[in-house]
Amino acid sequence: MAKKPAKAANAMDYPEHEKTYKVFLSLSIWTVVFCAALLISMAFGFFGGGGLIGGTLLFAVIMAACYFAL
Repeated sequence: MAKKPAKAANAMDYPEHEKTYKVFLSLSIWTVVFCAALLISMAFGFFGGGGLIGGTLLFAVIMAACYFAL
């Protein structure tokens, strides 16, 4: 009589999966924040009369505000 094959253990490492997912979400959020801040500051610098310095300062302010808000 043939032996029944043993059931395979669950190979998923759930804590590591959840950790990776949290890092992915965090990077996704910060990528969106970076792109939005960049577009807003570029619009201010080019069309709002802020110039290079004004746009750069606005970018820094937006990123700092998002850091403390998120």
